[in-house]
Amino acid sequence: MKLLMLVIFFAIMVSVGIYARKHATSVDGYVLGGRSVGPWLTAFAYGTSYFSAVVFVGYAGQFGWKYGLASTWIGLGNAIIGSLLAWVVLGRRTKVMTQHLNSKTMPDFFGERYESKALKITASAIVFIFLVPYTASVYNGLSRLFGMAFNIPYKYCVIGMAVFTGIYVILGGYMATAINDFIQGIIMLGGIVAVILAVLNGQGGFIQAIKTMAETGAFTSFFGPDPLNLLGVVILTSLGTWGLPQMVGKFYAIKDEKSINTGTVISTLFAIVISGGCYFLGGFGRLFDAPELHDEAGNMIFDGIIPHMLSTLPDILIGIVVVLVLSASMSTLASLVLTSSSTLTLDFLKDNVMKDMSEKKQVRTMQVMVVFFIVLSVVIAMDPPTFIAQLMGISWGALAGAFLAPFMYGLYWKGVTRAAVWASFAAGVGITVLNLFFHFIASPINAGAIAMVAGLIVVPVVSVLTPKLKKDRVDEIFACYDEKVTITKKRSLEQN
Repeated sequence: MKLLMLVIFFAIMVSVGIYARKHATSVDGYVLGGRSVGPWLTAFAYGTSYFSAVVFVGYAGQFGWKYGLASTWIGLGNAIIGSLLAWVVLGRRTKVMTQHLNSKTMPDFFGERYESKALKITASAIVFIFLVPYTASVYNGLSRLFGMAFNIPYKYCVIGMAVFTGIYVILGGYMATAINDFIQGIIMLGGIVAVILAVLNGQGGFIQAIKTMAETGAFTSFFGPDPLNLLGVVILTSLGTWGLPQMVGKFYAIKDEKSINTGTVISTLFAIVISGGCYFLGGFGRLFDAPELHDEAGNMIFDGIIPHMLSTLPDILIGIVVVLVLSASMSTLASLVLTSSSTLTLDFLKDNVMKDMSEKKQVRTMQVMVVFFIVLSVVIAMDPPTFIAQLMGISWGALAGAFLAPFMYGLYWKGVTRAAVWASFAAGVGITVLNLFFHFIASPINAGAIAMVAGLIVVPVVSVLTPKLKKDRVDEIFACYDEKVTITKKRSLEQN
């Protein structure tokens, strides 16, 4: 039964790739679905790129163990800050300005907005380097569940997932990933509800599970045993999405005003159910403590908590869980691979290494880069260096620390300078990488959160102290917001 569910799942994914081929003939079509993707597909693409096996297996297990039921705050933070506010603050302005600048990627935005080819190339290098550990963490989380459900060796899980993801991304580009994200999102919604109900039922129901948890200490309290570190996790996993190229890129592709309004609501509700549900489930992790979850030194193996918790479920539910996490992981992986390949091709190879690339050649090069990035991430995933959460913390911290502030301020404020963008890149990457070697901040998660906050301070301070960009050019860029459009009274009431 479990195997049949997997075969059907993979068949659907590849079929969607074949169907979406007609949308992937141009660069705009391959990277952004022709900038005409509706609200449901965009909202689900945003949500499924956000939540992967990293959240379900790594984060839910680790932070559920550390903070108990208070870890549910992380899920709520993801919904309110990472989804609702991200759409409200960034969605509309990102769509308008990137279309005006004709930028297809985040590095492309930096190059056009701040008139610097060097910024564009540096940003593309940061994207490529720091999306690799994130991709490795996605494989890692998934493989543990596969091992539990099928006893399939880790390397075969990684290779199988990489091959199927590669097929539909190469064939259909952004539109294939968006349609598959929608299908995968539906599976995730149904799966997480079924799993929570089954796990709690196995503990005598919700009230009984809470009573048993209360005996373990402060793990049922409102803010848990360690509120300060909990806040660091909320900041990293929620605010981080504002600066991640694979997340912000969803706003480039959205169709129209109605799609943004509808997408905001759908995306937020999706995050409440998926992220809130994952962390809520993880909060009961201490009820499933077992000797096999500890290493020789007695330390908890966090990545094993959720798979162990689910191993007691009936076969049909284990099948649902595997497809649920596979859905979450493949959607995230597809988004990461497409972001990396398009950035490397459009922002680095085009005009720098390969001159006069035709539209067709750009698409072909991106497809080759998809293969290259998948192979590279598989090689790293075969021997991942640290826990899932730490891998993701390093990646999110560097990317969001470098990009969040200059991207957000750049959409709203004419006064951001080129030097301020360089300073933000240096601060985000510098804090994360130096901490990797010198450990001046105990947790990579907190280091990532600090890198983001540092960027938000550094950019305005440096902008005030350094030479401004040419006023005429900046005014021309911001003129896109003042263009008059005609809309219905249902959308906006006229003044008397």
